[in-house]
Amino acid sequence: MSTHSGIIAISFQRKGAMPIVRNSFIQMSKLTNLKGRINYISSHARQENLYAVYETTDRKFWTELAKCNQEEFKKSGTEGKCIEARELIIALPESFVDYEPDKLLKLFTEHFKQNYDVECIAALHHNKRKTNYHIHLIFSERKLLDDPVEKIATRNMFYDETGKHVRTKKEILDEAGQLRSGCKIIPKGEVYERNIFTIKDSRFKSDSFLDEVKRSYTDLINIYVRDDKEKLKVFDKNGVYLPMKKVGKNNPKAEQIEADNRVRTMWNQTVDRALVSGVPEGQILEVKQSEIGQKAKASIQKSGRNPALFKRIIITAIYALELLINSILKKAKTEADKIADTVTEAKPERKDYREIFKVKGSKETVKEAVPEMPVKSVLASKFHRLTDIYHKLEKQNEAIYEREKQLGSLEKELANTKGVFKGKQRKELQEQIEQLQTQIENMKRYLPSIVQGYGYKNVKEFLAEYKASKAEYGDYRKAVAEWEKLTGEKVDDSLRGKLQRIQQQEKKLKEDRNVLHQKKNRER
Repeated sequence: MSTHSGIIAISFQRKGAMPIVRNSFIQMSKLTNLKGRINYISSHARQENLYAVYETTDRKFWTELAKCNQEEFKKSGTEGKCIEARELIIALPESFVDYEPDKLLKLFTEHFKQNYDVECIAALHHNKRKTNYHIHLIFSERKLLDDPVEKIATRNMFYDETGKHVRTKKEILDEAGQLRSGCKIIPKGEVYERNIFTIKDSRFKSDSFLDEVKRSYTDLINIYVRDDKEKLKVFDKNGVYLPMKKVGKNNPKAEQIEADNRVRTMWNQTVDRALVSGVPEGQILEVKQSEIGQKAKASIQKSGRNPALFKRIIITAIYALELLINSILKKAKTEADKIADTVTEAKPERKDYREIFKVKGSKETVKEAVPEMPVKSVLASKFHRLTDIYHKLEKQNEAIYEREKQLGSLEKELANTKGVFKGKQRKELQEQIEQLQTQIENMKRYLPSIVQGYGYKNVKEFLAEYKASKAEYGDYRKAVAEWEKLTGEKVDDSLRGKLQRIQQQEKKLKEDRNVLHQKKNRER
């Protein structure tokens, strides 16, 4: 059974942290035994936690569909197994158990039928441990014809044991001249072929179809989640990261998939380091495309799907990305040594607030208005906290870089340690190398957990918010500088300063009320 998979992210939530956006999971499979699969997903006897079954048509439809697909497959002469239908497995947030199962399943099934106009049968399940709430949705790739197409035999027609049409009666007779078992004759004037279905809709084969379904169901799920931490997001397969594969229960390829996920994790960790180091995202994508995408495609075409070859492809891509990382870090360290602790900043473009806040008066004079004190945006307010997180990332990345340099030195020393009398020294060096390798691996694993601990899905997501916050905070500081220059006052961003401003506003409001009250008394 061929499978296309989505991705499931591991949730890591720290107390008081913002919620992590999780990726939706939708998997599509080809069904070669439609009747058996329908029985499996809809049977209470075979499913321990079956909550609901919903069908858009009667069961006879699926029997006829399977028969039609098998007949078409035989006529095509294609090798392999006939695809009778397709199935989607849709993972749901656990909070969805609070919704009425029958109505929930009907909603999700009719949602698909409305979008693609095909018949469906679906079942709502829990796994044995009740940790995976999900829907099995089987759909047809064909639709019923409004008017069935019937072909009438213009002469007697002969079919052999395999259902193949042959030219003469002699070809289906045995040595005694009797009709062989399994062969048949369609007399002239009778129906020899009856089509009640359309041809298969080719869009269901495309990668874009599954992407479209993921986005559609992700949007639907997000409407009904009550907690922001359950909001889902579609994994960007064209992004810098590689998706993880779902193992599933009783999977004979579990060990292989787990090994594949480990090497994918190594790539994703290296991507995080590259982003923290300052490697442009576009450059990372170029490495991913040239070293993984193109090479993996060529490898599959030449040797089929080979996990060992794929691992080597990923490892080589990691080396390519690490080369960029080390180049940037080396350059940064050299520049830091040159300028020591001196920090230079480009002078911001100054705006003349006196020009901005001019108001029209007479032809001879222009009256200047004092602008309101700049207000810090929500994103700008996060800047200092985000900067602390960013410095933690930088510190961890620098520590990894230093360990890698130590590792390189030890490996060189080991390579140069030769001779029969240096066995003990080589052993000691090898032990140091192995310890250092383990330490580096642990440090790389810890890097993304720094931002995950604050509620971010990955380093890329954190850096996007950090850069946006940095830009808004920079704009705020420029506005403050100009306001202070214009008014001669100082902006106090401390908590004490904010309280003082609130008190001053309340005092002014009270004074205005008193003035208004005195005016009314005089008028009386």
